[in-house]
Amino acid sequence: MNHRQDLLQAFDTLLTPERFKDYGPNGLQVEGRQEVRRIVSGVTASRALIEAAVQRGADAIFVHHGLFWRGQDGRVTGWMKQRLALLLAHDINLFAYHLPLDAHPGLGNNAQLGQHLGLRATGRFGEQDLGFLGERTSGEPFQDSAALASHVRELLGRPVTCVEGGAGPIRRIAWCSGGAQSYFEAAIAAGAQAFLTGEISEPQAHYARECGVTFLACGHHATERYGAPAVAGHVAAQLGLEHVFVDVDNPA
Repeated sequence: MNHRQDLLQAFDTLLTPERFKDYGPNGLQVEGRQEVRRIVSGVTASRALIEAAVQRGADAIFVHHGLFWRGQDGRVTGWMKQRLALLLAHDINLFAYHLPLDAHPGLGNNAQLGQHLGLRATGRFGEQDLGFLGERTSGEPFQDSAALASHVRELLGRPVTCVEGGAGPIRRIAWCSGGAQSYFEAAIAAGAQAFLTGEISEPQAHYARECGVTFLACGHHATERYGAPAVAGHVAAQLGLEHVFVDVDNPA
């Protein structure tokens, strides 16, 4: 059993949130009970995740997408009231780390996504060095865009939107989880032959065709479900706490 401050210090030491310019507060977003025995991790602090944490007797929840974002409506009504009411009624701590969780070199969303897909990072690119650039761990290039898309679709277990760039084998692959479609131009400049992220917006299809670099949109949630359990599991083991990951399905 540990104090919530011990848990906060462990997360902050690992993820160094002070290094990032982010879209919301990182760290302890909702204060619950002082003593912590059990952590539930998940991607988003949705009502479904909070309810699952309540059912599992959690003292703390660790997520990538917390409750508070820059520029949002600050009123506690509707869905916000429902989520906060559950957390407060059951005295559960909510810890959330956004960009720091994406960026961690070993346990973060991008590092873990790369490991899951069999990709080895050799460099970083983009704003705040969030993007990863590398190649297949086996050293063998993918035969073409279709082969890469099929590989990703099989391992993530969901449909993939693929806009093919140039023909031929793909060796240099860039990736950045979640809604990082704006990183595509930086990936092209870094020499990638393909870029993998969660979402696609209208301009990226044109960039892919005109620049000859394949773009894959693989799902925001699907690309960000590996960092939270890796970090929470690591810290739980370090502090001797119980940990369980709850994957609340999301088609986005």
